[in-house]
Amino acid sequence: MHLLFATSIVPDGALASGYEIANAAIIAALRRAGARVTVIGFSWPGKEPVDPENTIVLGALDVRTENASSRRKLVWVAKAMLSGLTFASVKLRAVPDSEVLAAIGRAGPFDGYVLNSVQFAGAFEKLFDGRPSIFVAHNVEHRSAQENAAAAGSIFQRFLFRREARLLKTMEERLCRRARFVFTLAEEDRAALGVAVGDRSTVLPLVTFKQAPKQRGPRQIDCDAALIGTWTWQPNRIGLDWFLEKVVPRLRPDFRVKIAGSVPSGVASTHPGVKFVGRVPDAEAFVRSAAVIPLISTAGSGVQLKTIETFELGLPSVATSRSLRGIDHRPANCVVTDDPVAFAGALEAAAADVRDVDGSAFHRRQVKALDTAIRHGLEKLGPVRREVFA
Repeated sequence: MHLLFATSIVPDGALASGYEIANAAIIAALRRAGARVTVIGFSWPGKEPVDPENTIVLGALDVRTENASSRRKLVWVAKAMLSGLTFASVKLRAVPDSEVLAAIGRAGPFDGYVLNSVQFAGAFEKLFDGRPSIFVAHNVEHRSAQENAAAAGSIFQRFLFRREARLLKTMEERLCRRARFVFTLAEEDRAALGVAVGDRSTVLPLVTFKQAPKQRGPRQIDCDAALIGTWTWQPNRIGLDWFLEKVVPRLRPDFRVKIAGSVPSGVASTHPGVKFVGRVPDAEAFVRSAAVIPLISTAGSGVQLKTIETFELGLPSVATSRSLRGIDHRPANCVVTDDPVAFAGALEAAAADVRDVDGSAFHRRQVKALDTAIRHGLEKLGPVRREVFA
């Protein structure tokens, strides 16, 4: 079986975001199931695809809103209003339909599409009717847009997010209705997308490592807690705001918190132990240097890959209930609470008595369940003809 994996940004091997980590895990699982996978989409400027022989690049494109100039953002908003597309999809309309169709033709004979999230599929929706498809819903995007609207700081932002939510809801309904099968990353997302009834969908349990991380010797701890993420993404920003405003003020003044990743302007903390360290060269080394990992999601849908990574590494954690969505098993060294006072107390207790566990069993359980779910979805497209690779 030959599948065309249609996505906004093609994998370049960097795995710099949760979206890219999830894509790598899904593509690897499709190939383990015996499918040949050709990826089509845009690349980041200056980046090359990690698998060029099985990748079709439509051009280089930076779709990050935070990197765009004010003029560029206004152009995107104007195009979205005129075209009826979402803001996220209109950013991908950098090439005409004819170029995308020509690129699809270069992929050669294939059996079906894997439409990876709504952004690319929504930008070129009419082009994917000629073959059966599987839709991968990384999130319930219209729910996230609704939450973003509620948290927006201006009337204009609320208007834009509410418009996104309305358009995304109808787009997700269409993609799910047309798909032979739907993959979600959390159980509750199946009901939210209306595909929980009957044999229409299943959850993809994900991993962040190709192989189970090996247990190392005692860790060198240089801070009490560490967080890393793309904080410019609004659902992550909502969780970070909750942590800084509700939890951090309840921590001891000498409790050391390091926060890595791109942080929007205006995000700050008066707590003397909080440090914003920006981009770090080794994300795994960064989190392993902390006594405990706060898992702080309070908004969004889909799965929290930072939670999965923490469990794979066997690190102690304190998590909100939303951080555990899409995850069936919680290790013994994870404390769950949504109460800020209890959250702060649990962080201090975990940092005072560091207890790592072996995360390899969690990793193996996730891989086995992922492969089972992928095979089940592929059956809806037809029998898998195992490809022979040189």
